[in-house]
Amino acid sequence: MCGIAGTIDLRATKESLLALGPKMGDAIYHRGPDDYGYWVSDVAPILFVHRRLSIQDLSPLGHQPMTSNSQRYVIAFNGEIYNFKNLRRELEQLGCKFRGGSDTEVMLAAFECWGVTESVQKFVGMFAFAVFDQQEKKLILCKDRMGEKPLYYGWVNNRFVFASELKSITSKYKSALETDRASVSAYFRFGYIPTPYSIYKNIYKLVPGTLLELPLSAAEHANSFSPITDDADLSPSAYWTVMDAVRSGQQSRYTNANQAVQDLDDLLQIIIKDQSIADVPTGAFLSGGVDSTSVAAIMQSCSDKPIDTFTIGFHEKEFDEAPYAKAIAQHLGTNHNEHYISAKDCLAVADNIARYWDEPFADSSQIPTLIVSSFAKEKVTVCLSGDGGDELFCGYNRYLATDSLWKKVSKLPSPMRHVMSKLMLTVPPKAYSQVYTGAKKLLGNSATQANVGLKAHKFASLLQMSTIHEAYKYLLSYWDEPTGLVNSDREHSSILDRLAQPGCGSFIEDAMCWDQLGYLPDDNLVKGDRASMSASLETRLPLLDHRLIEYSWRLPQDMKYRDNRSKWALRQVLYRYVPEELIERPKMGFSVPVGEWLKGPLKSWAADMFFGTGHDDMLNQSEISRVWNEHQSGSRDHAHKLWTLAMFKAWQAQYLT
Repeated sequence: MCGIAGTIDLRATKESLLALGPKMGDAIYHRGPDDYGYWVSDVAPILFVHRRLSIQDLSPLGHQPMTSNSQRYVIAFNGEIYNFKNLRRELEQLGCKFRGGSDTEVMLAAFECWGVTESVQKFVGMFAFAVFDQQEKKLILCKDRMGEKPLYYGWVNNRFVFASELKSITSKYKSALETDRASVSAYFRFGYIPTPYSIYKNIYKLVPGTLLELPLSAAEHANSFSPITDDADLSPSAYWTVMDAVRSGQQSRYTNANQAVQDLDDLLQIIIKDQSIADVPTGAFLSGGVDSTSVAAIMQSCSDKPIDTFTIGFHEKEFDEAPYAKAIAQHLGTNHNEHYISAKDCLAVADNIARYWDEPFADSSQIPTLIVSSFAKEKVTVCLSGDGGDELFCGYNRYLATDSLWKKVSKLPSPMRHVMSKLMLTVPPKAYSQVYTGAKKLLGNSATQANVGLKAHKFASLLQMSTIHEAYKYLLSYWDEPTGLVNSDREHSSILDRLAQPGCGSFIEDAMCWDQLGYLPDDNLVKGDRASMSASLETRLPLLDHRLIEYSWRLPQDMKYRDNRSKWALRQVLYRYVPEELIERPKMGFSVPVGEWLKGPLKSWAADMFFGTGHDDMLNQSEISRVWNEHQSGSRDHAHKLWTLAMFKAWQAQYLT
């Protein structure tokens, strides 16, 4: 796991590029504190920068940027190729010679034997890389299939730039970058900026599963482009897509549930065993949920000694899954590590969030993810995570809830739905939570559910939607009409707009497809990457191996959701390792009680950002005041809205001042 950056600057001298290298590299020191390198071409005005977090081959033979044996290819690579040893054996049979033991050297040999595109299709792993073909005189950027590793690219003052994080670009060209207000609007809708856009004009995120080829001849005649347009020279081309996995999987659906479960168990054993290999200490995050428990359980079954597991606990019981994780760890026999956090701990982290996410990002679970990453780094350098299970195996409550509710409410006349919605919204969210808690106690059920009031208001507003697609987009939205907050009349499109009808066979499968293309890479994976890399910790995501994605689309819907339980096939595998009674309980999620904290320990912090700074012509101040006052009075739960505001203000303070 590393960080990369670079530029093509037709006006630069070799000396100026050499001077730029350390500046771009120092900005992403946290991504690779173990080693640093840069390379400037003798045949073109191009710079590669690399920061290394040593995982495989800790010797100097793993140093980057690295040049292939023939000198044709030069690479700066971030990630892991899990099947590199198998590829190495195959390449050795073809006559290739190797000096060290890194996956990077294997990648370069593969490029020389098979070319870049064919090689990438053979790679199993997470990666983002830049490779310069000195023979063809072209730059190639590439990103892994699901978007686990970040890669930004674009133009600044007629220079082409790329980097793992925007910090490398802003470290040099901050004054030349212009905030994209259409991106700001999209951010306030989703809490993240959807791919391929970034917070800055003419800077983009590379789409997962694509290659971008930029010949130097094209760089001489272009200074901007949009990856949305179909430009044969400058648009990214796909080497793998989720939609191809959907179509292929649906043509070979499982009909035998027992076979599907066995195949899943076998595949997870292969994937997790491969991802457990490293030349540094490894462990696993364990929240106590189905996904993280599946990964930790199989990882432990593949190990001949106790693995380290890590979890975060909360003092608020309705958010705390640590006791469940501890019980599971005891059953598995792991060396378990837990750390309880308070609002004070989160406040200390919140002040620094903008340093780690260098464009606005507002998934509040970023806080515990940051803390657990730092906690795990005290013992390990690599940690396996269960991210991706919800999107693959129908794990989110919103899938079934939206489908079920829409089937009922769509039968009602629109005027009646609007009246019901308004009546539900007159009840404060706190009242819903109190009724829910009281009913649970009356029924003798001690299970808790987080954010009950907020969810009730969400579903009340959903009654006003006209289509199920519109309803789902609303459920994913923090601000349903962000242009009313942002002083802009534009909002960039998301995958929900560009692929309005995936055609997967049902709304639930369409929703999983949307999330695999949008919410997963733009929210969950960004959260995990920035949080872990802030601590120089590598996270690996076995459930996002592309073979598992392809497998998951072979499962019919009733093998994902059955007997009122999500993730049915994955649960059947998990029960082979962990007793069912340790797993079955209401889903809580890795969230924090931001709503309550914004009325208490985080109130002054947030108020200072909202009202204590100078005039902000980008946002509607009266709308901010309205939302703040309603939340403080308890008449509405605006926790998510206010968190997007807090994270945006923090970003402004860090990068625009």
